[in-house]
Amino acid sequence: MSQSRKAVPGKSAPTATPAHAATGQPPSAPETPHMTLGPVSSDAYPYDKRLKRKVYEAEKRALQIELLKVQHWLRDSGERLAIVFEGRDAAGKGGTIKRFMEYLNPRFARIVALDKPNETEKGQWYFQRYVSRFPTSGEVVLFDRSWYNRAGVEAVMGFASPDEVERFLIQVPQQERLWVEDGLHLVKLYFSVSREEQSNRFAKRAADPLTRWKLSPMDAVAQEKWDDYTTAAEAMFARTHSRHAPWTLIRSDDKRRARIGALRHVLSQLDYPGKDTRLIGTPDPLIVVDAGRLILPTD
Repeated sequence: MSQSRKAVPGKSAPTATPAHAATGQPPSAPETPHMTLGPVSSDAYPYDKRLKRKVYEAEKRALQIELLKVQHWLRDSGERLAIVFEGRDAAGKGGTIKRFMEYLNPRFARIVALDKPNETEKGQWYFQRYVSRFPTSGEVVLFDRSWYNRAGVEAVMGFASPDEVERFLIQVPQQERLWVEDGLHLVKLYFSVSREEQSNRFAKRAADPLTRWKLSPMDAVAQEKWDDYTTAAEAMFARTHSRHAPWTLIRSDDKRRARIGALRHVLSQLDYPGKDTRLIGTPDPLIVVDAGRLILPTD
C-alpha cells in the first residue's frame, strides 16, 4: 500500500454531525447486515431550497483548486486514482464528472464511459474491458458507470443471469482488494435521486433537443422498475461495501450540493502536498452518506 495514503482505504474520515443534523447515533452493524436505502430516501430530502449559485460557485472553485493539487501530486508521485460514479439514471453523475474535469489537465485525466460490450468483449473475462482502462502512473480516471453495471442494469434488465450476478458479487470485493493493495486509490460514489426528481429530469431531457440524446431505452423503464433497482442497489452495497473499497452515497436532488459533496469527499480521502484541510472541511453528512450508515438489522 502506498505510503502517501492518509489512512487505510475504506476508513472514512471522522465526521462531525452538525447540530441541525443530530438525530441520534446510527445503528451498529449486525453480523448479517441488510442494506437499505430507506434512511437516505430523497422523499425526505433535508433541504427545501437549492444551494445558492453564488455560494456554490465560490465553493466549487476553491475545491477545484484543491483537485488540481491532487493532479500535480499524482504526476509527481506516480500514484494512480480511479473514481467510480454509479447511481440512478438522471442522478447527476455526468454533471458532477464535468465539474471534476473542468480544470484538470486532460493529458493526465480521462473519462471512461463505455457502451454495451461488443462481441469480442462479451467473450472476455468480465473485468477485462474495465481493467484495460485503469489509470497508469500519474493519472486519474473517472468511470461514468463501471464494472458495477453487472449488479445494476444487467441484473435488473436480465442482461446477466442470476449465476453471473452472484459470481460478480463474490468476486468484486476480492478484485478491488487486489487493485488497492497494488497501489490504486479507489473511490466509489453512488448518486441517489428521488423518484419524482428523476421523472422531472427525464421530462426536461425529452423536451430539450440539446439533451434528448441523454435518454436511453433503459431510461424508459427506470421509473417502472424503480423498486427493482432499489433492491439491486441494496444487494450491491451489502456485498461490495468493504474497508478497502467502501461505497459513499451522494444525495443528489440538489445537483449543486451533490457536486460540492462529491468534491469534498474525494479530496478528504487523499493525502497530498499543500492540502488545505480547513478549506475542504467536512462533507455534509446529510448529503454525503457512508454506506456503513445504512446497515440495519434484518427483520
